[in-house]
Amino acid sequence: EAALRGLLGALTSTPYSPTQHLEREQALAKQFAEILHFTLRFDELKMTNPAIQNDFSYYRRTLSRMRINNVPAEGENEVNNELANRMSLFYAEATPMLKTLSDATTKFVSENKNLPIENTTDCLSTMASVCRVMLETPEYRSRFTNEETVSFCLRVMVGVIILYDHVHPVGAFAKTSKID
Repeated sequence: EAALRGLLGALTSTPYSPTQHLEREQALAKQFAEILHFTLRFDELKMTNPAIQNDFSYYRRTLSRMRINNVPAEGENEVNNELANRMSLFYAEATPMLKTLSDATTKFVSENKNLPIENTTDCLSTMASVCRVMLETPEYRSRFTNEETVSFCLRVMVGVIILYDHVHPVGAFAKTSKID
């Protein structure tokens, strides 16, 4: 969360416009894109493995029985109750990483009242537009050496649109939205 807020701060701060920031700090924009890609990939894997919540619940029940029966835990593999509770709440979400990212982005916007919300939404919409152009333009698309690059661009585009939808007052799917 802190890394995301740092990246958003660097990509949306004054005196430059979000577009100028994306041009000047391409490495930071790439790191932001990598976070979005990881987030959506993690959530995709979590959704394709719904048993993870049941497995974790089984682990917690087993630990609880072991404590009741005074059976010592093996090594340092035991998760304490507080962390286990937080993990359960995390995995209870359909898309836990995206929820965390959305919450962090919303928190960034609400904590930085001196920064116009347009800076953040313009940054997100510009990144979505860049991804769209890269995917739609045959000249750019032909430069992709493997199919993973297409998946990367699609995930990043979806991620920034979802974040835009959470942050923008009317959302990404309104007619007045800068998302094309």
